[in-house]
Amino acid sequence: MKILRLPVLYACLILALMLLLSQALPAWAGDPTGAATGGIADIPAAQTGNPSLVELATAAGKLKIGLNFVWTLLAGFLVFFMQAGFALVETGFTRAKNAAHTMAMNLMVFLVGAVGFFVLGFGLMFGGVGSVANLGGTPPLTSELTVGGWGLMGLKGFFLNGDAYDVGVFALFLFQMVFMDTAVTIPTGAMAERVKFSAIVIGSFFIAMFLYPIFGNWVWGGGWLSQLGSRLGLGHGAVDFAGSGVVHSIGGAAGLAGALILGPRLGKYRDGKPVAMPGHDIPMAILGTIILFFGWFGFNPGSTLSGNDLRIAVVAVNTMMAGAVGGLAAMLYTWWRQGKPDPSMMCNGVLAGLVAITAPAAFVNGPVACLIGAVAGVLVVWSVYFFDHVLKIDDPVGAISVHLVNGLWGLLAVGLFADGTYGAGWNGVGADTYLGVAGQGVTGLFYGDPGQLVAQLINMAAVFIWGFGASYVFYKVLDKVIGIRANPEAEEQGLDIPEMGALAYPDFLLAFNDTYSPGPAPARQTAYAPRRQEIPVRN
Repeated sequence: MKILRLPVLYACLILALMLLLSQALPAWAGDPTGAATGGIADIPAAQTGNPSLVELATAAGKLKIGLNFVWTLLAGFLVFFMQAGFALVETGFTRAKNAAHTMAMNLMVFLVGAVGFFVLGFGLMFGGVGSVANLGGTPPLTSELTVGGWGLMGLKGFFLNGDAYDVGVFALFLFQMVFMDTAVTIPTGAMAERVKFSAIVIGSFFIAMFLYPIFGNWVWGGGWLSQLGSRLGLGHGAVDFAGSGVVHSIGGAAGLAGALILGPRLGKYRDGKPVAMPGHDIPMAILGTIILFFGWFGFNPGSTLSGNDLRIAVVAVNTMMAGAVGGLAAMLYTWWRQGKPDPSMMCNGVLAGLVAITAPAAFVNGPVACLIGAVAGVLVVWSVYFFDHVLKIDDPVGAISVHLVNGLWGLLAVGLFADGTYGAGWNGVGADTYLGVAGQGVTGLFYGDPGQLVAQLINMAAVFIWGFGASYVFYKVLDKVIGIRANPEAEEQGLDIPEMGALAYPDFLLAFNDTYSPGPAPARQTAYAPRRQEIPVRN
């Protein structure tokens, strides 16, 4: 603890200094009132009762922008609520003695991530994106670090000050901040039940301020992956509609790196074979899955950033069907293989289908969305087995399989199945015609564009190399400096008291050795028993 206190103090002092310096920057640029973009000022013609065509067009434009603002913000609020779903899923899939620790990590990562993204991450990600036409069209974010014309990271928008003090930028920030929160949350599941709380705090700053925004810039901020189409003729460049790669695979890759460095939980492998350590509350995990499913209707349809883009109907239905079919496929597969449906795999199947459809949701039809979900539902079962039994990488909640593996599957699906009906002009490619067809959008291999598949494969490689490589180096250094794993005594006791000083279930006596050995009576409820209390009764 003494080793950690001084760096934390320094970090607080530096953050305070940066906040003070930010106030010295010009804060009057951009459009902070919305008068030029959102239309809060009255149209003069409405007062005279004699509007011109120009004034009517202006009023209609302001109304459309206003609708886009409302849609984007409401979708962001839905995505924020997904944090409750992640907290419930991860806590339900872990053991009772670690429940408070796991739940607290899911709250903390948002607190840390929001500050980190505000201070640095958003500027690195979108500092050179230019204008967001759906959110007002003003171009306040115009500074990008490039090498040979290839974008690497943004250089503007830090602290949302200066030119970034703009209503459109603020709307974009809120929506993207809750996306960042998803990426920061994913590693907590893969590293649960043996990681120090302090390591997750520092790691969350790293992901929110560097890992996620830099890769996000490459795909969504005008960076080099998005330029593969315009500069090399590889389809429309790297295409990831709502973040199968940018959000989920990056978070999953960070979780894989952390899990590798941590090693498995105590007692997880006996004689080289995995020992089941079931979660303490399957109903909690199921409820969390339902909340996540609901929040995904903000995650994917909201990525249009436009309430006027009628494609949101296609995106919403594709999202719904991929999630449903993913859960169904996982349920049927485990039922067939094990003789009983596995509720934990049903949950992970739903989430796998949702992760996989996140990249192609706007570019495929309904049957293809079902196919993508079905593959994801079976793939997550195979992947969990592969990591657990073959690679012997301990992932208590299946986060690596759900997010990394199926995020990569989602990116690949764009390169295979995108049908060209949406995305004309995506990443500056084919605004008028593409492949000789007017209005042709993002097109995959099976619809005539092998270049898009190549771009997606490059994207997949970049996700893994950057996400896993940078995270592995970071966690390795952090492990050398402070140690990222809890001590064996704390892990055996459960991290609630040693790490948090509070039990999730103080009214129950927990069995510390709550591993599970298959037998004729697998009663999970025996992991804890009610505390006995004598209550005097007056005669």
